[in-house]
Amino acid sequence: MRKFRFWKLFLAVTAFCILLPAAQLLLWSIAERWPWPGLLPESCSLRTVKELLFGSAKLPQLLLSSITLGLTVAALGTLAGILTARATELYDFPGKGLVTFGAFLPLLVPGTVFAMGIQITLIRLGLSDTLAGVVIVHLIAAVPYCITIMTDVTRAVGNKLEQQAMVLGASPLRAFFQGSFPQLLPGILSSMSMGFVLSYSQYFTTLMAGGGRVKTLALVLIPYIQSGDRALASVYSVTFAGSALLVFFLFEGLIHFIEKRGDGA
Repeated sequence: MRKFRFWKLFLAVTAFCILLPAAQLLLWSIAERWPWPGLLPESCSLRTVKELLFGSAKLPQLLLSSITLGLTVAALGTLAGILTARATELYDFPGKGLVTFGAFLPLLVPGTVFAMGIQITLIRLGLSDTLAGVVIVHLIAAVPYCITIMTDVTRAVGNKLEQQAMVLGASPLRAFFQGSFPQLLPGILSSMSMGFVLSYSQYFTTLMAGGGRVKTLALVLIPYIQSGDRALASVYSVTFAGSALLVFFLFEGLIHFIEKRGDGA
């Protein structure tokens, strides 16, 4: 009973710590004048909302490009995670440990050092200031997490159903999609969710690889935060967090739907 009360208190405090800053951001996004030490704004205005929707920011294009980039990185990172996880969990080959170690090397390099080094490489390859270069940089940051998720899921699922299907005459590809893929699907969506969030929130690597030509919401958000206009920075922050959470909850909803459908079957 005490343990249950402790967890209820812990969840309540956690929710308060999350919701209070979110509420303050919402207030700042419509505040016209909010002098210290007032608890509420003295006056409100929709100036920032109008600037966001009809100003020079071009919000629809920013959201479309950011979400498309994030989903592309999520899909490619998850594909790399699936292939790597199946190779390391289901097969034995020389250099297997090296592959496993190499998959986590990007996590050992500080982000600033990585961005500076990868920019030189992209310039030599002719991919600097291009969308393809930004995708590659985001992939390097997201792949270790995708591999970790898919490795755990692949280890739990195994390949027994695939082997049984191939014994009955199915091709390896058909055996995978009809045997293992339905069980891997919740993990695949979790991996895509993680890859999307990591790509969507990248700022410095996007700036270095894209050279300011590849526009994302995070790339536009940071200068507004540093500009001193709290109202405009707040409305961009709300838009950024809200759009990321929307896509994240869509992934989570799909995962719960698939799991519930599997339990019902």
